Amino acid sequence: MEPVPEDWTRALAIVAHPDDLEYGGSTAVAKWTAQGKTVAELLATRGEAGIDGMDPDEARRVRSVEQVEAARAVGVDTVEFLDLPDGVLEYGLPLRRSLAEAIRRHRPEVVISLNFRETFPGGLFNMADHRALGLAVVDAIRDAANRWVFRDLGLEPWGGVRFALFGGSPQCTHYVDVTGHLEAGIASLHAHKVYFDGLGADFDPREFLTGLVEPAGAEVGVTHAMPFELITP
Repeated sequence: MEPVPEDWTRALAIVAHPDDLEYGGSTAVAKWTAQGKTVAELLATRGEAGIDGMDPDEARRVRSVEQVEAARAVGVDTVEFLDLPDGVLEYGLPLRRSLAEAIRRHRPEVVISLNFRETFPGGLFNMADHRALGLAVVDAIRDAANRWVFRDLGLEPWGGVRFALFGGSPQCTHYVDVTGHLEAGIASLHAHKVYFDGLGADFDPREFLTGLVEPAGAEVGVTHAMPFELITP
């Protein structure tokens, strides 16, 4: 793996649900905000379908609050929601349009998202929302740069996205040295406590993230590293 370039100042993280970014991506975000970079977050849904034993309206409220707390833990002040329905995201022009609009408004140099491949490392099949959202992210980056696409948005095109990063991919090509920022990443994942409690799972954020960044760090010769798939539009 090669190091992710860090000669940029603005990024936009786009994911499907509250907690998607915290399984590794937010640890890298903690490093970048500590460097003085600006990172904003855009979530397609509020995760209302994610807790079987909780009414969707209550889950929507709780998970939105948890996401804002998770963002604050890694130095992110701007968290936006598209309020699309959780669990049934569809790839297509409406989603691409919404994402292109956000990219034109925020004008990021880097876009961060979650794995959109069919599986995660280890073979676990990826869910439909992640696959639909991630593919739409890649296409929306190009859409945002084309002034003749989605002209009704009334925004100037933005072709300044240099690359997109996808965490949790089985095809990782690059890494971020996150040595010294693991605790912030753990805190951001811990912020989703109600969600984890609702799942009834015995999940340890520290164990999960440490188990991710230590082996990746050993592979590239640093203490802690976060792997990403880097795609150039």
